[in-house]
Amino acid sequence: MDGYRILEIKQSVFADNDRAAAALRSRLRESGTFLVNLMSSPGSGKTTILKRTIEALAPDLSIAVMEADIDSDVDAATISTTGARTIQLHTGGMCHLDADMCAQGLAGLAADDADLIFLENVGNLVCPAEFDTGASANVTILSVPEGDDKPLKYPLMYQVCDLVLVNKMDVTPYFDFDLDKLRSNVALRNPRARVVPLCAKSGEGMSEWYQWLRDGITAWRA
Repeated sequence: MDGYRILEIKQSVFADNDRAAAALRSRLRESGTFLVNLMSSPGSGKTTILKRTIEALAPDLSIAVMEADIDSDVDAATISTTGARTIQLHTGGMCHLDADMCAQGLAGLAADDADLIFLENVGNLVCPAEFDTGASANVTILSVPEGDDKPLKYPLMYQVCDLVLVNKMDVTPYFDFDLDKLRSNVALRNPRARVVPLCAKSGEGMSEWYQWLRDGITAWRA
C-alpha cells in the first residue's frame, strides 16, 4: 500500500478562477463596459499601441487603463500622459493576472462608467494565457522581430485570443518573417482569431484595429 496519496489541485484552482471570471464578465456586460485584455511578450509594442489607440478614440469614448507589472510604474506613467484614467497593478512577483486580481484593479480604478477599459497584462507568452481575467475580449500582440512561428511555440496564447495584432510591419524587410505563414500558424491554433497587421509607429493598419474595438463595444452592449 502506498504511504501517500496524490491530490490533483490544478483543475480546481482554474475552476475557481473560471467561476470568478464568469461573474466579473457578467458584471461588465451589465454595465456596458468592454474590457480588453492585451497580452504579448515584452517589447512587442503594447504600450505604444495602447497610447496611440487612446489618443485616437478618446474624443468619442470614455477609456481607462489597468497596467500590470511585476514591479515599476513605467508604463502607467507613460499612459497617464494621454489623460486616460490609469491604475498600476503590481503582481508581487507573479507573471500574470487572474480574475480576482482584475476585479481588485477595476475596483481601484473606479471606472464603472467607462466605455472601454484596457488591461495591459504582464509581458509573457505563457502565464497570462492560462488565467481567464474576466475580460470581454483577449488580444495578443506579436511583433515582426519575434518571428512567424510563435503560434506554434506558444499555442495556448493563440488559442485563447480573439484578435492577433501584428506590430512593427515597417521592419518586415529586415527579418525572416512571412505574414501568410503567420496567418496559417494562427489558424492552426485558432481558426476564429482575426489577424490584423499594423505599425503603431507610422499608424499603418491602426484604423482596422480601432474599428474592431468600436464593433466590439457595440456587440457587447447588444
